[in-house]
Amino acid sequence: MAALALRAGDDGPSLGTLLASRFDTVYYVHIAQYGYAAPLAEGCVVQGPMCKYAFFPLYPGVVRAVSEVLPLPVATVAWGVSLLGALLAAWGIYAVVERVAGRRVAIVAVVLWGIAPHAVVESMAYTEPVFTALCAWALYAAVGRRWVYAGVLASLAGLTRPSGAAVVAAVVLTALWTLIASRRGREDGAERPERTGSLLAAILIAPLGWFAWFAWVGYRAGDWRGYFQVQDKWGSTFDGGVFTLHRIADVFLKAPLSLNTVVGAATVITAVVLFMICVQQRLHPALLVYAAVLLLIAVGGAGYFHSKARFLLPAFPLLIPAARALAAARPAVMYTIVVTGTLVSSAYGTYLMMVWRRSP
Repeated sequence: MAALALRAGDDGPSLGTLLASRFDTVYYVHIAQYGYAAPLAEGCVVQGPMCKYAFFPLYPGVVRAVSEVLPLPVATVAWGVSLLGALLAAWGIYAVVERVAGRRVAIVAVVLWGIAPHAVVESMAYTEPVFTALCAWALYAAVGRRWVYAGVLASLAGLTRPSGAAVVAAVVLTALWTLIASRRGREDGAERPERTGSLLAAILIAPLGWFAWFAWVGYRAGDWRGYFQVQDKWGSTFDGGVFTLHRIADVFLKAPLSLNTVVGAATVITAVVLFMICVQQRLHPALLVYAAVLLLIAVGGAGYFHSKARFLLPAFPLLIPAARALAAARPAVMYTIVVTGTLVSSAYGTYLMMVWRRSP
């Protein structure tokens, strides 16, 4: 934000405009002000009258509720909600990683999340900060076997982004496996059997938000495939990774390339490698499932290659192997890497806001 503030203002948009009133923030603010049915003055021409239904309702709903109380512009409220979400996300990431890898690794993991390639989005009026916070605390509850809390938070995450399916799958599959293992009496290290009621509650509650939104959009569209039709008009489909592989190949075979394309390709490749390391290190099953589904959605989706790194921003468990390595390194090495990464991330974030003309 400091780097952006130095560039913003006199000869361009202000810092507040950059972070609260550009790209997808326009849609969230419009939904918070007028709802889904009201037409948008600009944009959505190709996508049709239901274009705004591609954006999940929890974030604009929270923004609307807060703006009813605070006498501030809706865009400012949206920015504030995201900044608060980013702080809660950082706290949640620390809590999860501290439980599975220790305090020092947890601190480094939070820092790495804060300087990820598209970390500027953590300071924008986007859904990623709020979504990451909900996912992190849902996973913290699942790792700590607080199943009802995990189910409720996963359900809320499912109302925030389509990739909420990742945390839903993590909570449901972990709770289901725990239920089966508990009933068979093979729960290693458990002092007492798991409560069947809380496990079943998590399994039933976690998917509600995600499925509810798909059902509502289908109802509004008059077709159960309504949400997929909306996404198709936005140019977002699922092809299992063919599109992503072709775009990564273009980095080596075609020129000229944008900086965003190169960073996106490097981020996807790094994420896949880090996931394999997470599997080798036997990360907690809930974290592995969550990271795997997020990776599948990001890599398997066709379209929006320039946003792949942003789609992977909530996949913080992938940072644990790198955080472990840095935490074990000599302080001079760790601080050199972290400071360099911070400077590079700030410069790239400034590029995304000041030079790049599409959504980060």
